[in-house]
Amino acid sequence: MERLGKHLIIELFDCDSRTISDLKAVEKHLIEAVRLSGATIIRSFFHLFPPDGVSGIVVVAESHFSIHTWPEYGYSALDIFTCGDRIKSKEALNYLKKYLKARDSSTMELQRGPSGPALIQNVDSD
Repeated sequence: MERLGKHLIIELFDCDSRTISDLKAVEKHLIEAVRLSGATIIRSFFHLFPPDGVSGIVVVAESHFSIHTWPEYGYSALDIFTCGDRIKSKEALNYLKKYLKARDSSTMELQRGPSGPALIQNVDSD
């Protein structure tokens, strides 16, 4: 299969509820994670779903980074989809785990391309 991109599907558990309900904090940390990865930011958008949940996306030249939070569960769902091999997506993930104070996580890596997605592995980003 011709690989066009790598897609990390990430579940973060037992995150700090105050941090993941704070629109500005979520925006700051996702954008900083994108910068650490080396991706080229095109545009970002973040929205607070009252009373607490935050959703955000950072469109990058290499694809996108997105987050959805459920503070009432201490849960955050992340997607990091990048084209090419230059982006350090696992560095971005480790940063987010630290600053969102996730106590546990699960990450699945897919190869994306014209033949359809192929599961590479469940990965540990530490």
